[in-house]
Amino acid sequence: MTAAADWLAAASVDDAVLALRPDYRALLLVAEGLRGGPPDEDSERLLGAAEARARALVGEGAPEALPHPAAWREAYRAFGAKPQRTRPSVEALLRRLDPGLPRVDRVTDAYNAVSIAHLLPIGGEDLDHYEGPAALVRADGTEVFDTTAGGEAVVEHPEPGEVVWRDDAGVTCRRWNWRQGTRTRITHATTRAVFVLDGLGPLGVEGLTAAADALERDLQALHPGVRTARRLVGPPDA
Repeated sequence: MTAAADWLAAASVDDAVLALRPDYRALLLVAEGLRGGPPDEDSERLLGAAEARARALVGEGAPEALPHPAAWREAYRAFGAKPQRTRPSVEALLRRLDPGLPRVDRVTDAYNAVSIAHLLPIGGEDLDHYEGPAALVRADGTEVFDTTAGGEAVVEHPEPGEVVWRDDAGVTCRRWNWRQGTRTRITHATTRAVFVLDGLGPLGVEGLTAAADALERDLQALHPGVRTARRLVGPPDA
């Protein structure tokens, strides 16, 4: 089992990605000692409050009109993705505010709550299912991505040049933050997880840090005794 500090230190963002968006920062937050399971009253309270805040932030406009979701649309177009078809994760969640987001589990609901309340993409993955460190790269198209289609397990490959998170075994998340794979997904058995908080210029390091602080507080409330560690990854000045 790789220590959280060592795993975080080995995570990287490739220069080819930063060439697309020099303002990109990832804040990686590792949590150990989680107690997974189905949604409960506590996770429902967190997600319900976040939905109310997000509805107020979006107002009568479209989610993609907000500065940070709009910047993510631009980032997708920079590597050839069409955000109208494959939406950045935060925009996809915000579009599901009415009648309400699906309730998934105690861990996923917590990071989805922070995502919509702070208007940034967040992904959560089971750290024990990683093989090596996380790296954000532009794919060559041969990488393996485990997913499902029609209820069946399938293997896909990203498009050449697509921005993906990967480890030594293959892709863990396609199109920056669009779709997570099945191999590292959060389950009720997850006790160690990494959360990837994605930030661009309109959010700023302060906004990214505030979202991480909120997620840390919520995880501590839902999972007493949880241990956390974090690292900001990006350009040399990050």
